[in-house]
Amino acid sequence: MHNEPDIRVAPVEAALRQAVLGLRIHEAQRDFVGPIADLLADAESCDGSEPMAILCGDTPIGYYRIETQARCLVGRDFVRPTLGLRAFFIDHRWQGRGFGALALAAIFGDLAVRHPTARDLALTVNSRNAVGLALYRRAGFVDTGELYHGGRSGPQHLLVRALPV
Repeated sequence: MHNEPDIRVAPVEAALRQAVLGLRIHEAQRDFVGPIADLLADAESCDGSEPMAILCGDTPIGYYRIETQARCLVGRDFVRPTLGLRAFFIDHRWQGRGFGALALAAIFGDLAVRHPTARDLALTVNSRNAVGLALYRRAGFVDTGELYHGGRSGPQHLLVRALPV
């Protein structure tokens, strides 16, 4: 019998912060995700941002940020109550094991509990990030056909997924 790893998510609070600061990405991913120290500092300085850790057991293996105002992703409002997902990544030492898909499933479950009135989750993914785009599509995100051109590394696809109710 196959045992799936215990993948869960938790807010980056004081007890997790130092371990989260040790997370790294592959050099080739730098165009898509900035350094974790910058990501945390930005999230902690923005109202409505929730810095989150992806955990395998009690070990941080990744990071993401939830935006309670999805407008900040693409500069426009959404029809339904929508959250934003930003800066999602799995540490380079943990990549290639299916943890990205498991982490997204954990995120959906967490959002249903912590943000029960939200109906959708939106994100942008760089048009050159084929791996990320494939992961998000497998997780049920739909490409809206809209490109966001405000990113530092070129155009990004806007993807949206309905959240469980």
